[in-house]
Amino acid sequence: MPGATLVRDVMTREVVTLRPDHTIEEAADVLAEHRIGAAPVVEPDGRLVGLLTDEDLIVSEARLHVPTTIAILGGTLTLPGSMRHFEEDLKKAVGATVRDVMDSEYPTVSPDDTVETLATLMHDRNVSHVPVVDAQGRLVGIVARGDLVRLLSVTT
Repeated sequence: MPGATLVRDVMTREVVTLRPDHTIEEAADVLAEHRIGAAPVVEPDGRLVGLLTDEDLIVSEARLHVPTTIAILGGTLTLPGSMRHFEEDLKKAVGATVRDVMDSEYPTVSPDDTVETLATLMHDRNVSHVPVVDAQGRLVGIVARGDLVRLLSVTT
């Protein structure tokens, strides 16, 4: 049964990583060279500090949408969600380093978690890559959606 499989049995152990001080251009080169859609960002001690996805890089080239505002009774109301989204995109659009554009809030799993837990997390949070960390927060692997699809294809 695939759901009972442990994350350690499906994760990629040889992980391509980035440093927070890599430039956006260097990060794009790494993702393109390795044909991957995301890379964990780690400090020299191996501690995970972020996750850079191809979406983060695409935002830097995209046309930003101005926040939605509504004029009511002589005042202007900006929809809260649109302002937060605009601010995040703006930060990424002007970023020069991986630290500027990476996601610093992302889900992680342990090697001892089950694939069922991982798949639920990926579905609920709508993420395509999940870093695998040890008890000290050091990167030990990564799982992409494709890894789960491969598991399903060999077990059915």
